[in-house]
Amino acid sequence: MSNRKIDPWQGVIGRTYKESRPWWPKPTQAPEGSPNVVFVILDDVGFAQLGCYGSRIETPHMDRLAAGGLRYNNFHTTALCSPTRACLLTGRNHHSVGTGIITELSTGYPGYNGRIPKNAGTLAQILRENGYGTFAVGKWHNTPEEETSAAGPYDRWPLGMGFDRFYGFLGGDTSQWNPDLVYDNHRLPSPDRPGYHLTEDIIDKSIAFVQDLRQVDPDKPFFLWMAFGAAHAPHHAPKEFIDKYKGKFDHGWDAEREEVLARQKELGIVPPDTDLAPRNPGITPWAELSDDQKRLYARMQEVFAGFMDHTDHHLGRFLDFLGESGQIENTLIVLISDNGASQEGYWHGSLNENRFFNAMPESLEENLAMIEELGGPKCFNHYPRGWAMAGNTPLKRYKQNTHGGGIRDPLIIHWPRRIREKGGIRTQYHHVVDIVPTVLEAIGIEPPEDLNGITQKPMEGVSLAYTFEIPDAPTRKEVQHYEMFGHRGIW
Repeated sequence: MSNRKIDPWQGVIGRTYKESRPWWPKPTQAPEGSPNVVFVILDDVGFAQLGCYGSRIETPHMDRLAAGGLRYNNFHTTALCSPTRACLLTGRNHHSVGTGIITELSTGYPGYNGRIPKNAGTLAQILRENGYGTFAVGKWHNTPEEETSAAGPYDRWPLGMGFDRFYGFLGGDTSQWNPDLVYDNHRLPSPDRPGYHLTEDIIDKSIAFVQDLRQVDPDKPFFLWMAFGAAHAPHHAPKEFIDKYKGKFDHGWDAEREEVLARQKELGIVPPDTDLAPRNPGITPWAELSDDQKRLYARMQEVFAGFMDHTDHHLGRFLDFLGESGQIENTLIVLISDNGASQEGYWHGSLNENRFFNAMPESLEENLAMIEELGGPKCFNHYPRGWAMAGNTPLKRYKQNTHGGGIRDPLIIHWPRRIREKGGIRTQYHHVVDIVPTVLEAIGIEPPEDLNGITQKPMEGVSLAYTFEIPDAPTRKEVQHYEMFGHRGIW
């Protein structure tokens, strides 16, 4: 059932066609001047893993978004994939929409059943009702696991939750070389062509969906959910991107933390008196590792860096497309990570991340034997926790934890038509539930009281659009709770 008002027929039926006049209802149009909206969603990328947040990893295209817009250094998520994405879709807290945990671990108790309720409509549903084209490309991870088979039901697949088109994968991760893919509501065979990589495919489909819309409507705004597999394991990237970083991490994670913090202070991302959090429990000082450990762990970080660099390269193709087609000036781009850098590679890193979830750690010897295959199709690899600690500099702990390293993440907002300041840094405290209200305010749409015939629960986010023009404004957010795996906090 649509939320749109159905106009009574306004034509004329006479005795003959000459005395008759046809009539068609006007299509719903977005408010005049409405921006395109693009969510660029990175996965398992820590506070310090973009160049513009202090990393030595080269991310020039993400950096140009920051240089042309705003970076936020006090932005927070839920510490885990599905919960953050549910907040980003709905503007409500993860427990309010049944996603207190990833969909695969749903328990059937309130707040943890893995089912976003119908009374918490998605941003895609709202925007489609207001004249937008809506596309989701890449990672989804908000469908109950038992509903992801070819038999459906499909109402919690992307097309059932407000998107006109979908191309990507439904679960939490997939091979970048041979992914499990879904196109709209049907599954595809895994790609089997030389040189295929999912990140490149995500960009190709994103461009194609926008071009399809533009062929029939040059002015209709669109909402694009662009969710990369990067940099969740498996860390897969072409060898030339990996080898670009050869030797650049031989100094180890302890020195990397110090150097990253120094760059963050130079960039103004952290205050000049910021100290590093204490070493995370269980992380061996780099100087105490064996030569074999150093060689393996440094290579694993090179692979991760190549994966990030490769992702940035292809994001650059999409940004170029927007620029060349004259659309980037009035496109609101929101770039975030869903949680902090991941601890799921154990102490030695992993050739197969799934062993972590089955409590089957690998040995140093097993991993060393495959060092030349890291990043390729024979591995489902993940780096060791020491590099995740460095990736969350200057914060402590990791993804899954309600500490800074799990919940404090990059946020870049780029919208040239509205945001006049270039390269600004914002310090107001905000959370991922605040993004949907921000988008609605930016467009000039009120959150609907009813959607698809169902009364909606209030949104729990607070728009941060006021920060676009008022750099030093006090935060308008008053409270935010956190909970993951029983660990709780409140701001």
